[in-house]
Order: sequence, then structure tokens, then C-alpha cells
Amino acid sequence: MFGGTYFKSKWKAFAFPLLTLLLSDIIINTIVLHGKFGVMYSGWYLVYGIFVLIVLAGKLLLKKVTVKNFLIAAFATALLHWLIADLGVWLAGGTDLRTMTPLTKDWAGLLQCYTQGFPFMRNFLIGNLVYGAILFGGFEYLQSRYPSLKLQLV
Repeated sequence: MFGGTYFKSKWKAFAFPLLTLLLSDIIINTIVLHGKFGVMYSGWYLVYGIFVLIVLAGKLLLKKVTVKNFLIAAFATALLHWLIADLGVWLAGGTDLRTMTPLTKDWAGLLQCYTQGFPFMRNFLIGNLVYGAILFGGFEYLQSRYPSLKLQLV
């Protein structure tokens, strides 16, 4: 959301979060997990696509940064991430954690997938609120103290 809101250059708005995500994925997958899942995990393209949508949401929902607009964007992007990511898990044959069998390919299976994914959506929302408050609040404060910063993100 931050990149979509503050970077006027479209390529910077998308490059900053996607390169950050790529770097963290490479570090986690190769160093922390010792390549257990390869350099990238299955479904990475879906996650990156969701982050493109989050940047777009930042551009659309946060044209003017206010607490209200920030809260709307934080909730909307967490919901967007949850709905799309868990749909991808369900379509890819995710596991029903109650039975440890594949989720059924019906409405009940999809609802179970969303139910299982809800704690992750909650954590994504908390991350949006905490890190977003730090980034947006911090940058808005710095811009008020140093007006020249408004010209820096061209």
C-alpha cells in the first residue's frame, strides 16, 4: 500500500514491494529453510499477483492519506489477500486440517479452506495496521516536519 500511495512513478511503486518480497523469499527459502522447497515455493506467482493488487489498492484507496482511508485500505487489502490466496489453496488441492485429506472441490471445501485461513488473514490485517501505522504515520510526520520530502518520491 505504501509504495502505491507515495511513489508517483509506477515502476517504483510496483518494484519496491515486489523486489522486497522477492529478496525475503529468496533468503527464507534458501537460507532459513535450506532450499527445502527450492528457491521459490509453489504458487508464488499468485502471491506476487496479490501484491500487485495491493499496490493498486494503495494507489486507488489512499489518494489522500487519512486515518479513515488508511483503515479502509488496510482492511480491504487483508480481505483481498485472504480471499484470493485461499481460493488458490483450495484450487491447488489444499488439505482439510480436520481430516488431513484434500479439501473437497465443492462449496463446503471452499468454506473450510477460508475458515482455516482466517487466522492468517487476521495476522495479515494486524501486520497492515501495525506496519502501516509506522510507515504511513512516520512518513506523514516527517513530511510535516520536512516539506522537501514531498518532492522526493517522484
